[in-house]
Amino acid sequence: MTTTKDYSKLRNESDIRGIAIAGVPGQDVNLTEQACRDIARGFALWLVRRTKKTSLRVAIGRDSRLSGEMLLGWMAEELAKEGIAVTDMGLASTPAMFMTTKTDGYMFDGAVMVTASHLPYNRNGYKFFTPDGGVEASDIKEMIELAETDLHTGIKPATVTHDGFMDVYSKRLADMIRSSCGNETPLTGLKIVVDAGNGAGGFYAEKVLKPLGADTTGSRFLDPDGSFPNHIPNPENKEAMASITEAVKESHADLGIIFDTDVDRAGAVLSDGSELNRNRLIAMLSAMLLRDHPHTTIVTDSVTSSGLGDFIRSKGGVHHRFRRGYRNVINESIRLNKEGIDSQLAIETSGHGAFKDNYFLDDGAYIVTRLIIELSKGVKEGYTLHSLIEGLREPAESMEFRMNIALEDFKPYGNDIIAALKEYSKTQPGWTPADSNYEGIRINLDESHGNGWFLLRMSLHEPLMPLNIESDSVGGVKVIANELCGFLANYEKLDTSKLTEYAK
Repeated sequence: MTTTKDYSKLRNESDIRGIAIAGVPGQDVNLTEQACRDIARGFALWLVRRTKKTSLRVAIGRDSRLSGEMLLGWMAEELAKEGIAVTDMGLASTPAMFMTTKTDGYMFDGAVMVTASHLPYNRNGYKFFTPDGGVEASDIKEMIELAETDLHTGIKPATVTHDGFMDVYSKRLADMIRSSCGNETPLTGLKIVVDAGNGAGGFYAEKVLKPLGADTTGSRFLDPDGSFPNHIPNPENKEAMASITEAVKESHADLGIIFDTDVDRAGAVLSDGSELNRNRLIAMLSAMLLRDHPHTTIVTDSVTSSGLGDFIRSKGGVHHRFRRGYRNVINESIRLNKEGIDSQLAIETSGHGAFKDNYFLDDGAYIVTRLIIELSKGVKEGYTLHSLIEGLREPAESMEFRMNIALEDFKPYGNDIIAALKEYSKTQPGWTPADSNYEGIRINLDESHGNGWFLLRMSLHEPLMPLNIESDSVGGVKVIANELCGFLANYEKLDTSKLTEYAK
């Protein structure tokens, strides 16, 4: 028997997200207790069908969000009712929860993380894992469909127990640094500061860096606080990056580290105060990998700079610019490897980065650990982290305009704009289509038309079209914006006001 439940709006590609706390005007709670319990039941049914097992164990963790304990409790109780033995791991990171399915002594059949990544305090959600990795969008769709039924597993109820996993996960990272550097305390003499933004990442300073001898004095916002009173825990956020940059400068640190709320993304700041995120982070990781894996393919999202592609090729690698969405990038790298094309890294400019040697898990702490190993080696061998990205050509200007589409059925309208712009581009002098493109339309423009490129695409989830523009010349973004304004003005349902204002 089916019900009239509709949880489709809680589906966010490969995870669940919604509004969990009331109080923000115009944002009604939709991640209700009933919804959470139904989704838990849907996950239980899905996991039983997938594994064909009736004796299953699932680990659950949460980040620091105010609603985290509540949402974890509902999920745990309902899974146990459906016969799943649940272990509540408490405060944890998303990558750590996946590792509960891969670590000797644990080896859970599935894992759940209660998080909404960097979204505001009133939101929350669930990420799901099996030993094969994070679930796909199609799996989430199936779970929701099962959640909307009145089906049950029929398995005898199980129990909820409590344990901790972050000590085990942290030791794995610390041992990785010890092994690579050949020393029990290889970070002695180094000052490394961490900004966790009051998310779940404070463990890295206390349980990884300090036992290795690092001086973490000057670290910020390590204590979990789900109201995020200092800044949004997000390496893409300007205030967050300003915070860790300030910490590095004030402390005269050798490296600064910043995590998002659930630690699946990270950014860094070098000792001179320069930010290491987006194209710069991808370039550094690529340079490190290409020493040991010549000619490997680095898969990125679609908005990486032209200079990054040139840099990767100069190091002997292959730059494969794919689609936005961290699962898209990861799955493309996995696909290439299955076809016999070595791809060691899949990474978005957002900071989601997944290594082949780490289960293609997007793990901010693992990325940072690789950087710290390189920092330690550089001190011994006489080179700096900054030297690894010398030669990276960076744009003079870079902007993103997010243009809303005022239609409920927005995708056909957006796709029509992209199709028309492709035809229009053929008539414009100085416009050249990118060599390869997997979403939207990316056009390179010569020096007389802005000296850069633009990419117009559909948002993955929302009724809007992001427009990214980069230029190698000061003032070039405005020139490119001007060239686009006339064409886009023909589409009255597309809000181009910010682009038009900038182009004036």
